[in-house]
Amino acid sequence: MTENDKVIELTNNKFDEFTKEGVVLVDFYAEWCMPCLMMAPVLDELAEKFSGKIKFGKINVDENQELAQKFSISSIPNFILFKDGKQISQFVGSISSEDFEEKLEEFV
Repeated sequence: MTENDKVIELTNNKFDEFTKEGVVLVDFYAEWCMPCLMMAPVLDELAEKFSGKIKFGKINVDENQELAQKFSISSIPNFILFKDGKQISQFVGSISSEDFEEKLEEFV
């Protein structure tokens, strides 16, 4: 899996800093989750399209269980949208690129 510099890998200690300003989408995922892996290229594509409008980050739930618990992540992929540090929306499961883009358009 290649690392796209548009989608930043986050950890417990980087999370608050990353989400405190602007509109931020965080992908809660796991390496073993097939739908999560299928969503990765979609996120990369959306990160390109929304560059400068929305920041994209991802959290490995296995390595960052505190954050997963904090946001009650029970199924993945799980996408949480933040604005200035506050959760404003959440999408769970695989979403087509078009549907995802449409959902994000509402927040920019």
